[in-house]
Amino acid sequence: MKRALISVSDKTGIVEFTKELVSLGYEVISTGGTKKTLDEAGVKTIGISEITNFPEIMDGRVKTLHPNVHGGLLCVRDNQEHLKALEENNIDLIDMVVVNLYPFKKTLEKEGTTHEELIENIDIGGPSMLRSAAKNHKFVTVVVDPKDYKKILLEIKDSGDTELTTREELAAKVFRHTAGYDSLIAEYLTKKSGVEFPESITVTYEKVQDLRYGENPHQRAGFYKNAFAGYSISTGKQLHGKELSYNNIQDANSALEILKEFSLPTVVAVKHMNPCGIGCGESILEAWDKAYAADPVSIFGGIIALNRVVTKEVAEKISELFLEIVIAPGYEKDAFEVISKKKNTGNFYFTKQPNLYSKNA
Repeated sequence: MKRALISVSDKTGIVEFTKELVSLGYEVISTGGTKKTLDEAGVKTIGISEITNFPEIMDGRVKTLHPNVHGGLLCVRDNQEHLKALEENNIDLIDMVVVNLYPFKKTLEKEGTTHEELIENIDIGGPSMLRSAAKNHKFVTVVVDPKDYKKILLEIKDSGDTELTTREELAAKVFRHTAGYDSLIAEYLTKKSGVEFPESITVTYEKVQDLRYGENPHQRAGFYKNAFAGYSISTGKQLHGKELSYNNIQDANSALEILKEFSLPTVVAVKHMNPCGIGCGESILEAWDKAYAADPVSIFGGIIALNRVVTKEVAEKISELFLEIVIAPGYEKDAFEVISKKKNTGNFYFTKQPNLYSKNA
């Protein structure tokens, strides 16, 4: 009988997936909250303590870091010495690992989260199991993403196991996942400790979307965001308009980078990565008038960013010409109705900026 070790923080589809595995002849080992979820759903599971012969201790900090787990994962199954070691130590093979990690990023994004809470959401056993299984992907299926459940089940139903090419793809995904997870923790702790120039820089980017094309129509492109992106187009909410292009994103972020330099009501206009108008004033209307007057020709088809809410008066002036994107911290209701009549203009609203007018936001 094959064995799957299942321990997930993201429980999307896990009950249905596990039931299918059991129907396909798998025995299921589980831990903590995942075991409780599966037990309540009527899925028979084996507790991790039954495998390790050791209790979960230290509030669950230590539960899977054990030779009975990692020996079952790392055994090279066409190596007789490995198989002999398993037999001598009464270790059973584990054929599949389904793990996703403590939600460090979600915890980081929550308002009011303490440093201690973040530390407790640094997963230790999860990455260890994932890395062991991914290293031994010739024999072990490792799953970190619920989106892969369907494909895995189909392959097992068709041939009794997953394909080696699939296991290779899943292993690569695991190492991307754990690398990104660790780099996020490293980046947080580096910022927290105040190290300005560390000996190495580790950052992680998450995919936002595929783009229609790159800088030119024959090029392919994807849009990724950093977890600490701050005030950038990747953290904005698009309210209207068509999907962004590569050049739209570049221009929008250029406009926002310029806008960060100003605290007075300001409007920045950018086209093809070049500023074609910047205006400051006592009001956002005055700022618009100055930015437009700087170059009323080049602004056509460009992108504007404002650091104040768009008023109806400003919206009416904006609507007189074609713009690719209007970026602002908000829109008055009447103003949005005016701008949204221009179907090809993309409007962005920034909902989560701690200090919108700060240069360092």
